[in-house]
Amino acid sequence: MLLLYSGSIPLLRRQYIVLVPSELYAGVPEKACVILNHLNETMTLNMTLEYGTQKRNLLTDVVTQRNSFYCSPFILPLSFALVTVEVKGPTQHFIKRKPMTITQAENIVFVQTDKPIYKPGQTVRFRIVSVDVNFHPVNETVSLITNPKKNRIFQWESLKLQGGLTQLSFPLSVEPILGHYKIIVTPQSGKRIEHSFEVKEYVLPKFEVQVKMPKIIGFLDEEFVVTACGSYTYGKPVPGLVTINICRKYLQYGSMCHNKYPQSICEEFSQQVYNKGCFTKVVKTKIFQLRQNRYDMNIQVEAKVREEGTGLELTGYGSSEITNNLSKLKFTKVKSHYRHGIPFLGQVLLVDEKEKPIPNKTVFVSVDAHAHQLSFTTNERGLADISIDTTSFTTSTISVTVTYKWNSYCFDSWWLEELHTPAQHVAAPVFSPSNSYVQLDLVGTVACGQTQEIRAHYILNGQILKDEKELTFYYLIKARGVISKSGIHVLSITQGNMTGVFSFSFRVEPDIAPTAHLVVYAVLPDGEIVADTEKLEIEDCFANKVHLSFLSAQSLPASDAHLKVTASPLSLCALRAVDQSVLLMKPETELSPRSVSFAFNSGLTRGSLKTTLEAASSTCKRRVRLVLYALTSCIFFSQSVGLSIFTNSKIHKPKFCSMPQPFPGIPGAYSAGKNVVYCRRKVMPCWVDLGRVHSSLFPFPSLSGGSELAVKVPDTITEWKANALCLSGSTGLGLSPIVSLNVFQPFFLELTLPYSVVRGEAFTLKATVFNYLSYCIRVKVHLGVSSAFLAVPTEKNEESHCVCGNKQKTLSWAVTPKSLGKVNFTATAEALHPQELCDNEVAEVPALGQKDTVVKTLIVEVCRYSESQDAGVTEKVSLKVPSNVVEGSARATCSVLGDILGSAMQNLENLLQIPYGCGEQNMVLFVPNIYVLNYLNETRQLTEKIKSKAISHLISGYQRQLNYKHSDGSYSTFGDQNGRSQGNTWLTAFVLKSFAQAQSHIFVEKLHIMNALAWLSRKQKENGCFQRSGSLLNNAIKGGVDDEVTLSAYITIALLEIPLPVTHTIVRNALFCLEMAWGPISEGQGNPVYTKALLAYAFALAGNQALRSELLRSLDRVAVKDEDSIHWQRPEIQLQEDKMLYYQPRAPSAEVEMTSYVLLAYLTVQPTPSSKDLSVASRIVKWIIKQQNPHGGFSSTQDTVVALQALSKYGAVTFTKNEKAAAVTIKSSKTFSEKFQVHDANRLLLQEVVLPEIPGNYSTTVSGAGCVYLQGNYYDLDYTSLRYNILPKKEGNVPFTLHVATVPKNCDGADAHRTFQIHVNISYTGKRPTSNMVIVDVKMVSGFIPVKTSVKKVSPESLQILTNKTLSFSFLVEQDIQIENLKPATVKAYDYYETDEFTIEEYSAPCSAGKV
Repeated sequence: MLLLYSGSIPLLRRQYIVLVPSELYAGVPEKACVILNHLNETMTLNMTLEYGTQKRNLLTDVVTQRNSFYCSPFILPLSFALVTVEVKGPTQHFIKRKPMTITQAENIVFVQTDKPIYKPGQTVRFRIVSVDVNFHPVNETVSLITNPKKNRIFQWESLKLQGGLTQLSFPLSVEPILGHYKIIVTPQSGKRIEHSFEVKEYVLPKFEVQVKMPKIIGFLDEEFVVTACGSYTYGKPVPGLVTINICRKYLQYGSMCHNKYPQSICEEFSQQVYNKGCFTKVVKTKIFQLRQNRYDMNIQVEAKVREEGTGLELTGYGSSEITNNLSKLKFTKVKSHYRHGIPFLGQVLLVDEKEKPIPNKTVFVSVDAHAHQLSFTTNERGLADISIDTTSFTTSTISVTVTYKWNSYCFDSWWLEELHTPAQHVAAPVFSPSNSYVQLDLVGTVACGQTQEIRAHYILNGQILKDEKELTFYYLIKARGVISKSGIHVLSITQGNMTGVFSFSFRVEPDIAPTAHLVVYAVLPDGEIVADTEKLEIEDCFANKVHLSFLSAQSLPASDAHLKVTASPLSLCALRAVDQSVLLMKPETELSPRSVSFAFNSGLTRGSLKTTLEAASSTCKRRVRLVLYALTSCIFFSQSVGLSIFTNSKIHKPKFCSMPQPFPGIPGAYSAGKNVVYCRRKVMPCWVDLGRVHSSLFPFPSLSGGSELAVKVPDTITEWKANALCLSGSTGLGLSPIVSLNVFQPFFLELTLPYSVVRGEAFTLKATVFNYLSYCIRVKVHLGVSSAFLAVPTEKNEESHCVCGNKQKTLSWAVTPKSLGKVNFTATAEALHPQELCDNEVAEVPALGQKDTVVKTLIVEVCRYSESQDAGVTEKVSLKVPSNVVEGSARATCSVLGDILGSAMQNLENLLQIPYGCGEQNMVLFVPNIYVLNYLNETRQLTEKIKSKAISHLISGYQRQLNYKHSDGSYSTFGDQNGRSQGNTWLTAFVLKSFAQAQSHIFVEKLHIMNALAWLSRKQKENGCFQRSGSLLNNAIKGGVDDEVTLSAYITIALLEIPLPVTHTIVRNALFCLEMAWGPISEGQGNPVYTKALLAYAFALAGNQALRSELLRSLDRVAVKDEDSIHWQRPEIQLQEDKMLYYQPRAPSAEVEMTSYVLLAYLTVQPTPSSKDLSVASRIVKWIIKQQNPHGGFSSTQDTVVALQALSKYGAVTFTKNEKAAAVTIKSSKTFSEKFQVHDANRLLLQEVVLPEIPGNYSTTVSGAGCVYLQGNYYDLDYTSLRYNILPKKEGNVPFTLHVATVPKNCDGADAHRTFQIHVNISYTGKRPTSNMVIVDVKMVSGFIPVKTSVKKVSPESLQILTNKTLSFSFLVEQDIQIENLKPATVKAYDYYETDEFTIEEYSAPCSAGKV
């Protein structure tokens, strides 16, 4: 505020005042308010801005009226500037200049996630909302990343918001790092903004157990009520047994005499509940000794609900605090300062120990330790308005204490004493030289859209006013950093009437929500300003009125529903809907107007006094009264509201003569003197979780402001919570209230059966009908007949069954599976028109949902101890099975593909039928997707479906691989294990090149690539070779050669495939190492075939054709050549052909890998491979694809990755489009015949048919043009796959010693039949000193499942490498479903890389005797 006076005309007659905010912001409309009083000539007012060499006029007015008051807008640029105010007339001229800093206004940015907690594998959906301080949308550009444990897993750069918001998503991997993740947003302001969500393993409860009890129990209470309820997520009660356990724990140990210790006090109650699902108990407090001091001051309650029919038991908890504080007083409204002569106002609330208001009670007010005593009475809401006469106050600050009852302060270590908490407040005075003041009444929460009346008390000095007949009071409302409203009130003045109350009013609009500051002030004739300010809390409201509703509040699962949305025309709206069971986990994260207001308020910065107060006069003033730490009215409201004062008059804090300070350091302000004032619009980045985001973001272009949406209701019985957020360019942000959609069906059917059984076992299939209506229904339950199983009802088979309101009925069948594989069970429950009464009630038929059908799948295994074998056969074939085949296990298929990578593309997530769980195994889920995408891009076959699938795998694999990253940038098989393991040189090189190649398809943080490269460079020796670091889990994966050259060749290949140029220092030195190593190898010192294969490919990548050719010639001399195929194998490995086998076993992993490297060497030549190279390559490809498994992978990780890379390169080199189709016909010697067509449009399609005759003779015929691919061989025709199970051989030497035991041995007690421990002892007894990585595959006995917590205790790294030393581990399993004729299960230990090395042992449930 600028207060300006003329110099030549008496001060009393000239008043020039300009008010501007003390903090100015660029690009936002500001306002300057002008007061010009007692003019006797025309004056010109100019307000200019000077920055740099530029000058800009902000405000110009010619004033002719004697008295005027108005506010004018202006906009500022971003700069440090001088603000100059000039008032000029014919005889008067005044100019005032002041430097001011103008800063950029920052916007409010929200991040919303659809859930606060995610499970592994789920998709995180979120939106970013950006609005200015007026809640209008801002289309700014943000950069966004997500960051778990400082690893970036996803990033969007320069993301432009549209309409003020955008919505994004990204998938979590199935094995993410658990814990808190961050979404980090960097808007244009550069401020870093974070929003957190949690990833953890959780299961949404089928129902929840709620405990209702008082939060507080008074220590004099004689009883309290506890209610325990079981309710499904859709609100219906759970019938069953409710047990409540209530305890008060003892805190201290007492005497140990007689070996007795104090015990906690507990009581237990139980009751069977039905329709209401709740058990309510009135608990007497006498037993819990609430007045004793040595017990915990809480009552703990544990409630268990066991669901009727299923026996499922869930637990809920509750607690009540015991308190001896029986009443509490607190100020709800109070003035921060007092003004001498005007009553000091406040309001207190009196509540009891349960926070309930206490009405009609007397409270006592004392000022400054009983110097003044007053009493007031609380109203029906427990509120008391206090008013204190300040006329006689002589102290610098006042301390106000409000008391209901006085405490005795008698301490007893054994017994609690009654306490009552008073309310206290310290206020400092406001200084006025003339003892003139104005004070606003306290204002509570203000209703939006209403007219608000404000009362103001005043006291004026008649000597200062002299002959004035009236005094003008001005008021301003400052909200969101700007002056939003202004007005005047003219007070008539008569002699002797210098005190009183006046009122004025204004309309409360959304533009001043959620908080505002009201300022009222007047300028006295001598230039003194009297003022007061009051903070207004406006109820939550937005100008954009958004309403969301479902046309029907209830819907059936999987049905169509309609949403109606209304908002301001041309709004952009975003919806979110979430299962209410998710909200049970973190209900405080719900999106609401209050949370938006909190975000706005938490971003406000403190206002500061921009005026440089002029020095006080050297003469001090004697302290008469009310002067210590006092503020003048003008300084007070400028500090409180954020308005500056610039003046040519002597407005300053008075300088007082020195005297002792009774309360040093206490400033005169609100609440213990602290003047904390929020002002301006600079909204710092502030974050509040605003609920869930539905996957829909849609424009709302309707000029009418209304729209309807059709949505598909999920097939789940629950209650959905939905709301909408809308943004409009004209009305800004709007939020709808939360609405519910109850997805409900009158009854539903649930089947209970095991996940899998073994042929010969039997189990009880249960079908339970749940009736969620309030009346009885009669239903008929039908289990579909199938040749795959035999089902016999366990009870008398009735035609229909009564199921009354909120009850259930369970039917059972004894089931014996007859066929193998997946068996479907289909059950139907249908409501019938009643023919008879149900429990003396007339059964009704529901209007909707009269039928419910459920299909569940059971896996029937051949047996727990068989091995599956695949046989690839081609052309004229005779499908035969061995004599030891498991009966009924043989099955054969014929499949046709038109592309060399077709089978791999169909199974990108399932290339290997082995466990995944380490840093190397994960790469087989990651890397093949790169080769598939590159191949399809190069051959122009990439479709959106394949692209989406492959990129999804890349994103997930990238996240998983970061689990194994070390802080130094390296990677190892199981991660750093809290610093216990080293980075692995080989795996780090593998990850480095894979991440670099994936960059063209997904986001990969460059820092990960740079750090890995830097780490590898530190492992490079002076001769250019790389030193080994970390453990290698596969003795054969490097061709059986664990030497420096082989490792260096692999790393060099990785660096060249990034690709780094051969001139790069690390690459150049590495190639020098390989060139020096080739000399001894070429001279015949040993026969390292694997090393030669790597060297050939490395020199091919480096463009060294001479060494490439030399190595390929050397490799050709040791190649294994058949009629139409070529491959390579380690010299010590001789594949034995077993004439008794009906199939050709696949080659070991290392043989596939080295052969693939040779293929890559043949194909890597500039400009293109020669016809001779392609001829050799074709023969290599024929051998490689014979080794493929039915899913398109190979034996293990590295052979699959390298082989698919080589095949994709070969496919791209040889790819041609065919104008004509190829026809493949397969016939049996009997009646079976099937024909396939393969052409360019379906060359990626897997076509498959089951062959019905086993054993049987088949023949295939191919006609037309093009290639079709055969698993096991590479022909211009189809492939046939024969699978069967055989009993594994146990004779001969086995590579592992395996012992399996189960506990308990004693079968007494019910728990022994439901749970048992599995103990495994294993050691390596093979030919090598140590094993490769070992997998121990423990099959579950039918009907049992592992206890996750016990499995997690088994250390995965303990099975990395085995020696002849026995390793032991154990875990717990528990019964899930009861099974009859229970069969044994197996534990299989096998080499991860050499899968033909295995050992199998059986175990049985220890307490099973046919029936568990």
